[in-house]
Amino acid sequence: MPSAEVAGLPPNLRRPVRVMCVASGKGGVGKTNVTVNLGLALSLQGQSVMLLDADLGLANVDVILGLHPLYNLSHVLNQERTLDEVIITGPNGIRIIPASSGIKRMAELTPAENAGIVSAFSELNESLDIMLIDSSAGISDSVVTFSRAAHEVIVVVCDEPASITDAYSLIKLLSQDYGVNRFHILANRVLTPKEGQELFAKLVKVTDRFLDVILNFFGAIPEDPQLRKAVQAQRAVVEAFPGSRSAEAFHRLATQIIGRWPMPRTASGYLQFFIERLIDPARSAGERAE
Repeated sequence: MPSAEVAGLPPNLRRPVRVMCVASGKGGVGKTNVTVNLGLALSLQGQSVMLLDADLGLANVDVILGLHPLYNLSHVLNQERTLDEVIITGPNGIRIIPASSGIKRMAELTPAENAGIVSAFSELNESLDIMLIDSSAGISDSVVTFSRAAHEVIVVVCDEPASITDAYSLIKLLSQDYGVNRFHILANRVLTPKEGQELFAKLVKVTDRFLDVILNFFGAIPEDPQLRKAVQAQRAVVEAFPGSRSAEAFHRLATQIIGRWPMPRTASGYLQFFIERLIDPARSAGERAE
């Protein structure tokens, strides 16, 4: 029997929504491309998907997909538009919440302003299975906010010393300061599956020594010339070249999420879920530790 809290929610909020934050320690590792293609792969497997571009000052989800939104999150923050009004539709019906690009103020939001964007999710009138958050690279306040708010954090890493070092720094910050202790590691642009496993092992070797965290190997995306062609054409590779090695890898990741990852226990993936973790970090840390 549903609780009174769940029963009092609007119908579209009564089922859990998987909220996943895609992050990276540094820029240039393909994080946004991963987010877009994973979102479309999930959609093509029957999931209702929303993609939130949370790289608030240097947004490019719309650029990668060749979209031209009239409004974005800066208009929500300035109370010029509601969240519903800035949503655009991408390939295969995925919903996208675009952010702004080249607006310095959006890259320097305070924690309270980041929380204000999160709280705007109370306005949404959408029925979703999955929300994917494309966070900014690094360890800014917005990365912390959205990583803490998500059910799962996916860290994208390349086989480069700076990428590995910065991924470790991100994991360290989130685990030691904010109680996020479980991460899914995705190796991007690898030459062989073995290279992806070896990259994961390098990161685990360091975290096992210095941090109390759980790292799961999510998988690997191969280096693929067809993926580069898709980027140049401003299309997702799973749509442009569905038989390519990288597209097949994204579909494997989507299948893993749908079939193996646990469903969230909270009633809502929107405001209720976010706010619980923003205003009660002790509860959030306790739930993640269970």
